[in-house]
Amino acid sequence: MDSQDIRHRGGEDRDAATTAMAETERKNADDNKGKRDQKRAMAKRGLKSLTVAVAAPVLVTLFATYFLGTSDSYGNRARSSSWIPPLWLLHTTCLASSGLMGLAAWLVWVDGGFHKKPNALYLYLAQFMLCFLWDPVTFRLGYGIAGLAVWLGQSAALVGCYKAFNEISPVAGNLVKPCLASAAFVAAVNVKLAMG
Repeated sequence: MDSQDIRHRGGEDRDAATTAMAETERKNADDNKGKRDQKRAMAKRGLKSLTVAVAAPVLVTLFATYFLGTSDSYGNRARSSSWIPPLWLLHTTCLASSGLMGLAAWLVWVDGGFHKKPNALYLYLAQFMLCFLWDPVTFRLGYGIAGLAVWLGQSAALVGCYKAFNEISPVAGNLVKPCLASAAFVAAVNVKLAMG
């Protein structure tokens, strides 16, 4: 009888342990599902903010290009000079630069860099506004020298962005490098337009 009693108690203990393990596993599965849902929600927010950070500057640049900039005088100059590139190439360069700067700014924002170094935000906004102004000043108004001054200001802001972004996120800093090359290219074109 005593041996049956011991077996019976051992079975109850095993059943209780199995039940406790099952409850623990269920609880862990619920916790993991909650964490997974939380990660999905964060990823969706991150994707939305990335989309806005890249699309906004590109759309503003498109707006400036097609509604505020471009006149017939550039086309006439481009045909007469073999060195001046076609207008679509300049606009494509500006669009690519705006998209890269938006991505770089997003990377800095994700790392909390605009809170740590507010100057990075001011430099980004300055280069963004100067990029927005360059097309209308240079092409619509036809002020080559004023356009050069705007572009040089934007180039200075880009150099500041490169330094500030690189301290916060080296990847973001590296994304500014092609924008600096683009700025040098467009500045050279602008010099040709101002002198010609």
